[in-house]
Amino acid sequence: MKFALRVVALLVLVVVAAGLIFYRYPLWVADQQIRFHLWREGVKSEYVEAGGYRLHYFEALPASGQTGTPLVLVHGLGARGEDWVAMIPALAAQGFHVYAPDLLGYGRSPKPDVDYSISLEEQTVGQFMQAVHVPRADIGGWSMGGWVVMKLALDHPEMVDRLVVYDSAGVYFPATWEPELFTPADVIGVKKLMAILTPKPRVLPNFAAEAALRKLERNAWVIRRSMAAMTSGRDLLDFRLYQISQPMLIVWGAQDDLIPLSAGEAIHKRVPQSVLNIVEGCGHLAPAECPRPVIEGTVAFLKAEPPMRGGEKTFPAH
Repeated sequence: MKFALRVVALLVLVVVAAGLIFYRYPLWVADQQIRFHLWREGVKSEYVEAGGYRLHYFEALPASGQTGTPLVLVHGLGARGEDWVAMIPALAAQGFHVYAPDLLGYGRSPKPDVDYSISLEEQTVGQFMQAVHVPRADIGGWSMGGWVVMKLALDHPEMVDRLVVYDSAGVYFPATWEPELFTPADVIGVKKLMAILTPKPRVLPNFAAEAALRKLERNAWVIRRSMAAMTSGRDLLDFRLYQISQPMLIVWGAQDDLIPLSAGEAIHKRVPQSVLNIVEGCGHLAPAECPRPVIEGTVAFLKAEPPMRGGEKTFPAH
């Protein structure tokens, strides 16, 4: 009887301790769940020396163990490789050798005192590819990452086979928000950011919003420098897009309130051979919130022979 009581007491203590940890560090707990899921799916967490920095990245080989078609995925502003959690295993299962680096200043990569411009991050991606011995690959970029990879395709076309962008920045559009949106000063600001990223924001408890605020504050100086570089306009691609020669897929959440669908349509118009996939019911986080149609469209595009050229397709909400 005493033994049973001790076991019950120990279980209660463990549950209480776990609850306290989750209450104080909900994002840390969520990160461990994401990383465990990726590990269970065979995705490796690695580091490589590139351009004088020790960059973190995820890598996933096809289930067959074969080399697979190299595919590099580049995250957006304030993000990291983990944001591709829904797509990395699925794309590897389709025969791709997937790499998802943390850009300089983000995730588990270093945060040096630099300008964090699009040009710098483009250079980082190029150096990363050289470091992992991938001279040419299919390249995908999400939001700011889309801007980075489009610039890479223009400046170094020899490195990019097929190009995919998701809700991408890189062209001028009249923003309905201020740059400070990405560095909120309070819980209300965090919830405002979430509301513009998705048409169906989850109810965020205050303790989780406060944890998100603490995390955003730690990296706020990098985000501010990235935003300052982007809003300066010097790396805008409006008048260069017509020079993109690679097969190109543009994927957009139809309800994106951060970078509107009109921006995606402008990119599509300026790149004649591009294909535009519109995903209904999704906002700026389409690759995370609507992975099924996004993955379906991405795989179909990357595997098409001959490459797809032109056209639009709308995917219903899932």
